[in-house]
Amino acid sequence: MARTPSNMLDLGTKAPNFTLPNAVDAKVYSFSDVQGKRGTVVMFICNHCPYVMHVFDGIASLANDYMKQGFGFVAISSNDVENYPDDSPELMKKTAEEQGFNFPYLYDESQDVAKAYDAACTPDFYLFNAEMSLVYRGQMDNSRPKNNIPVTGNDLRAALDALLTGTPIDSLQKPSLGCNIKWKVS
Repeated sequence: MARTPSNMLDLGTKAPNFTLPNAVDAKVYSFSDVQGKRGTVVMFICNHCPYVMHVFDGIASLANDYMKQGFGFVAISSNDVENYPDDSPELMKKTAEEQGFNFPYLYDESQDVAKAYDAACTPDFYLFNAEMSLVYRGQMDNSRPKNNIPVTGNDLRAALDALLTGTPIDSLQKPSLGCNIKWKVS
């Protein structure tokens, strides 16, 4: 596990589209299928990363709180499952069910979507406004495994709340930190 920060895609970037299968129900989803009327959270996660496992409850809670306020949520796993079988679609389905995810958990087998978002780590969070422009990217909060800071989602929640109230989102944003995306070796 390499401790890797977010690449911090430029604010204002338009949301890259995708067409990916959901590990839970095998339906294919695009960005417009998960887009919320107020904005959309795209998360790059996986099943086995300790940084992601540390925030599983926080992710589910965040989605539950904000989906009912008009935000869309989607999680994407782009890891190489040949070398990291714990991230297979079958286990993604199990994880989504165990964690109570009420949003699609998509499998990016080609890794093209992770590349389009310039995703670097798991977890990696992106918030797009209603016009599909990137307004926040980076960490959910300051909590990390073993640092004794509770998982609150404060950073991402502040950005979501700003979209709700129409107030500016602080452009000083901290990168997420986690395991590197497990890229396929050509």
